[in-house]
Amino acid sequence: MSETIVGPDGKKRCLWCGAAPEFLNYHDNEWGFPVSDDQRLFEKICLESFQSGLSWRTILAKRENFRRAFHHFDFNKVARFTERDINRLLKDEGIVRHRGKIEAVINNAKQAKELVKQEGSLAAFVWRYEPDPKQLAKPQTASTSTESIALSKELKKRGWKFVGPTTAYAFMQAMGLINDHVEECASRAKVESARRRFKKPGRSI
Repeated sequence: MSETIVGPDGKKRCLWCGAAPEFLNYHDNEWGFPVSDDQRLFEKICLESFQSGLSWRTILAKRENFRRAFHHFDFNKVARFTERDINRLLKDEGIVRHRGKIEAVINNAKQAKELVKQEGSLAAFVWRYEPDPKQLAKPQTASTSTESIALSKELKKRGWKFVGPTTAYAFMQAMGLINDHVEECASRAKVESARRRFKKPGRSI
């Protein structure tokens, strides 16, 4: 079975991006490109947590609603959410109304603030878990890795919730810690080029 589909421009892409129309732009312009912005990293961890048990299409379709509901995932603001905010979000039909996941976002925002105090930035902490590309499995054949297990374990140790190894691995794929585009995908070379140019974040304190 082919691992790719042919896009409207005649170029091959990862098979999964043909599952829904909105996947194409996400695949071509976001998935796998390296990210060092703390707010984007926090957003992605939260959205991957919300995806648990659901499809990414559901989350992607609601992403702008999530951004509005959670102040564009500014964790300094989300950390101040109260029970009133939780009740407001539980009535918001534009997002996934799951109390445990909503509470996890607020909890994780508080933990993110603490992590930034200790590590300088969320990016500096996360990128320490970038795997050695030579040690990775064939693209899109794994759902966890040694590094995603380690990242999940450390986040949980620091008090984060809804951050299991599979969630951590999906986060690492999306945020560019791993180039998991299949070999024949036109985006693989673009992501690899972006990763070569990317300045890996370090401690800022």
